[in-house]
Amino acid sequence: MSDGATPWVLHVDLDQFIAAVEILRRPELAGLPVVVGGRGDPTERAVVATASYEARAFGVGSGMPMKIAVRKVPDAVFLPVDAPAYEAASEQVMAALRDLGAVVEVLGWDEAFLGAVTEDPEALARRAQEAVLASTELHCTVGIGDNKVRAKIATGFGKPRGIFRLTAENWFEVMGERPTRDLWGVGAKISRRLADHGIGTVAELAAAPREALVAEFGPRMGVWYGELGRGIGPAVVDDSPWIARGHSRETTYQHNLTTPAEVTAAVRELAEQVFEDTAREGRPVFRVTLKVRYAPFVTKAIGHKLTAPTNERDDVVAAAVELAGRIEAGREIRLLGVRAEMVMPEEGDTAERTPVRGRL
Repeated sequence: MSDGATPWVLHVDLDQFIAAVEILRRPELAGLPVVVGGRGDPTERAVVATASYEARAFGVGSGMPMKIAVRKVPDAVFLPVDAPAYEAASEQVMAALRDLGAVVEVLGWDEAFLGAVTEDPEALARRAQEAVLASTELHCTVGIGDNKVRAKIATGFGKPRGIFRLTAENWFEVMGERPTRDLWGVGAKISRRLADHGIGTVAELAAAPREALVAEFGPRMGVWYGELGRGIGPAVVDDSPWIARGHSRETTYQHNLTTPAEVTAAVRELAEQVFEDTAREGRPVFRVTLKVRYAPFVTKAIGHKLTAPTNERDDVVAAAVELAGRIEAGREIRLLGVRAEMVMPEEGDTAERTPVRGRL
């Protein structure tokens, strides 16, 4: 980058956020392996929401079943999820970031993009860290980039409590030989599909013929993955209020559901809860999706676009129950989830929308 004021994107990511909030409330837990998930009972069916760095050293990570976590770290401190406490801490963090004078785009409880024109982005990053620490006693890492993709990935190199800059200038030096799985938006399945085409590293993805990527992933995602390999992505930070596209409810059952009647009753209950969530938004539902986790741990999702957007409870519940009728017969179920997607305000009465790629 040349000298002078330049538009920068900073990605602020709270370090072990949920665990850190819990440790602030219980200082005696500092330095101990702490695992937060479900109701805090590792004998129940639930997944890890977050783990302290001390617990991560034993291989515990977010999304892991609590029963596996306790086998990895029997002496860990297990705590229940306390969403209101995390929401309150997050609001403090975002308020501190807004006081810096940058544009703040909230991504979730524990992360946000900052957009600013500055001659010294590292100085702004330090100010962000100091402001968050002074306001909340929480530590954060800041990634600096010339777009959102590079800023987001940069954060991983700064963990914990650090600052790292990743731009077009050092993209291939830092990322070129790393596996495609290290890219934001490339999961295990996509990386395997890329590997089937001889694409194993970021540099190889960047050099891959566009035609080959489009043939494998389609005209939109194929082009996007090619750009991702070169670190290309949006650079505009948007502070518009976040609007939910949908609401979800799910339950992990302590005992498997084994009969159609049990499944139907459970789906109906979840669908009614989801409808109440959408009703508070005042926007019609146009799609219903059912998530099913069969025993022992195989997850499927089936969706249904409604014939017309609706604000009627019976329509949403009926759509979910209809999906329940498609569940594989004879298989025990350990988790069910119902999601209702709503028409966005700018879409009026049309329920068509452009698919979202991650949080970009």
